[in-house]
Amino acid sequence: MGNMTDAVKHLLIINIIFFIATQIYGDQMYLWLALWFPENGNFQFWQVATHMFMHGGFMHIVFNMYALWAFGTPLERMWGRNKFLFFYFSAGLGAALLHTAMNYYSFNSGLDALVANGIPKSQIIDIIASGKYSPGWNDVIGQAKVDSFLSAYNTPAVGASGAIYGILVAFAFMYSEAELMLIFLPIPIKAKYFVPLMIAGDLFFGFSSYSTGIAHFAHIGGAIAGFIMMWYWKKNQFNNKRWD
Repeated sequence: MGNMTDAVKHLLIINIIFFIATQIYGDQMYLWLALWFPENGNFQFWQVATHMFMHGGFMHIVFNMYALWAFGTPLERMWGRNKFLFFYFSAGLGAALLHTAMNYYSFNSGLDALVANGIPKSQIIDIIASGKYSPGWNDVIGQAKVDSFLSAYNTPAVGASGAIYGILVAFAFMYSEAELMLIFLPIPIKAKYFVPLMIAGDLFFGFSSYSTGIAHFAHIGGAIAGFIMMWYWKKNQFNNKRWD
């Protein structure tokens, strides 16, 4: 892929700075800059953007930054810096919107089920706002629904993965015949098949209980936003226009 382009380089630097600051200041960085559920007291409007620069661990940032460099560099060379940044942050916003929408569904589904079983809504909100929960809720609506309800409220989203998925979709549009390999499946796969396979995996795990702690719907949201932009740009012959 050659040397890094300007926007990719600056995004890498900012992400690394945020990661180092997180190692120094710890949980306070997540309270300020991760994306919290809007009903949670930790939520702030700027988190829609800042969560893209936060990461949960060393391997998390390594994989995301590698993908940013590998797939973002050729796109920025083709599009120019400003167009690439517009696409990147738009995909990240799409990721945040779908992730938050799915959290609202999980939260309200659990809340409505508890209220329907005679538990006052104000009591439920007071309990979870204090960082606690009632073990008796498991008997009322089932542990899986309680876990989903609490996770939606208490677990913040971090990472550039949503924006990266948008970049992956754009790469598949522009370099559909390029051969890529999954780490756990070291067989060359063309980008036009590789990226849909990744998204299908997120759909499966997002709707199942086999994978926890990963914001699969943020990935899907970034991919959808990326697809919409690429479809529109291609339809309007916008792919070949640069924003420098």
